[in-house]
Amino acid sequence: MKGPVAFLFLGETLLIPHLYPVVEELARQDDLIIDLWVVTSVHEELLRKWSKDLGPAHIRIRRAPRFRDLPDYHDGRNPPPADKSLTLAGMLPFLLRAPVTVVAEQTSLWVPTLLPWLRRRFIKLAHGSGTLMARDDIRRRSAWRMPVPSEAEQRQYVQLGFDPGYVPVVGSVKPTFRHRMHRELPFPEQRPVVLYNPHWQQHRSSWWSWGREIVQQLVAQNRYNVILAPHQRLVEGDAELPRILADAARHAHVHSDLDSFAMVDGSYTAAADIYLGDTSSQVIEFLARPRPCLFLNDRRVDWKARGDYVMWQAGEVVETLDEVLPALARAPARHAGFEATQRQIAQQWLGDTSGAPARIATHILEALAR
Repeated sequence: MKGPVAFLFLGETLLIPHLYPVVEELARQDDLIIDLWVVTSVHEELLRKWSKDLGPAHIRIRRAPRFRDLPDYHDGRNPPPADKSLTLAGMLPFLLRAPVTVVAEQTSLWVPTLLPWLRRRFIKLAHGSGTLMARDDIRRRSAWRMPVPSEAEQRQYVQLGFDPGYVPVVGSVKPTFRHRMHRELPFPEQRPVVLYNPHWQQHRSSWWSWGREIVQQLVAQNRYNVILAPHQRLVEGDAELPRILADAARHAHVHSDLDSFAMVDGSYTAAADIYLGDTSSQVIEFLARPRPCLFLNDRRVDWKARGDYVMWQAGEVVETLDEVLPALARAPARHAGFEATQRQIAQQWLGDTSGAPARIATHILEALAR
């Protein structure tokens, strides 16, 4: 048996859909050991449910050092954050026995960054898409290889001095994830569905100046069903968020979510008919199937002059609160004017998603063979 290949599920649940399709693809190998390292019972429950029939590779779900049993968190509910540095330190004896380690977050790359003599190959997969990602970090240079979704993404790295072979184009993994929690939502009336998805960082988000008023507007109207699904980390900056979302969800046409797995598995971007947001990379995921979008420019950013706001070309951009509902109403009629641009943006940043896990598996097997 070859391996083991270690997949590190040590961070937020939002990372799981960027890793797990690759596990499924690699499991087709009949002479391979795959270790799925989990840091909480939430991760363990999900992976055990999905992987029980995987094979012929030998799949082992293993508890990382400082594993936390969280009985109150189930069905993929996002667990409370914990310091990963001590977990990674405790992982070192195990990683020394794994010739290849696959991760989807930067923190784990501290291992090859600080221990370049380790002679173990780390493969860093992308999570998130678009122009707002931070790329020039020393840790990103310490992997063995760092596959990226698209040629546009690869160009961003090449401009920073990365070798193209270090950042091969493979396509986005998340669109191939098969285990969504919600295929449809139980709204009592059939109406178009609006997804409000504000970013969590204050300098990027519409929430801090407009969020409460937008929620009130969406609750008060009766033209749309509404999904309120902000970035999972927004609650870290706004302690009132759970109460606001709970109050809104008392209305039958509103579905609120703060930390379930549906927040990160593509359920809501698939279910929505109209996207309402600011700078979240989830809009790129939404554009994989072109639909109307509306963007909130509460700070009146000169976005047309900035290359990092290219996603705002995919729909109308509003600059005052009283424009929001009228713009939502006209969005379907105006969609035809944005559809070609939406397809271009999706292709530019998601790449060819069909077969992405298989292409990444090829790089993993190459690393293993060396």
